[in-house]
Amino acid sequence: MLKEAEIRTFIEGTTNYFESSAHQTASVGSPYLVTDGKPGVYEYTGIISISGARKGIVYFSAPRGMLTVLLMRMQETDTSDANIMDLVGEVANTISGNARKDFGRNFIISVPTIVANDVEKITPPYARSYVIPINWRTHSAKLVVCLE
Repeated sequence: MLKEAEIRTFIEGTTNYFESSAHQTASVGSPYLVTDGKPGVYEYTGIISISGARKGIVYFSAPRGMLTVLLMRMQETDTSDANIMDLVGEVANTISGNARKDFGRNFIISVPTIVANDVEKITPPYARSYVIPINWRTHSAKLVVCLE
């Protein structure tokens, strides 16, 4: 079970990502625990597998509209599907990589796996997932943390 300070690590990583990459703040809603079923996802999801001292997954899921605007805020004009998928993986990777500073070197992260428009491919490995709602501009996304 995640402690409040551990959840805060992911919240800060998320807000820092938007501030540094998009030069705009994102607000974070109240994290909540999903104990039955899967947390809902959006069209694009970047998944990071975690191994070492902690095991599980961390994923960032967002709609295409949000990712497109985020690319444009980053001065990127190519909003192709390939670039959208690269971005969702980059967001998940950056947030997880930054969490490693607090969790330590035994918090080993994988390269991102990208899932587009296929919710069935996303299966949290444990029953308990923490969902951190993210609001940026008029868009909503989710960061899901599922660690043992």
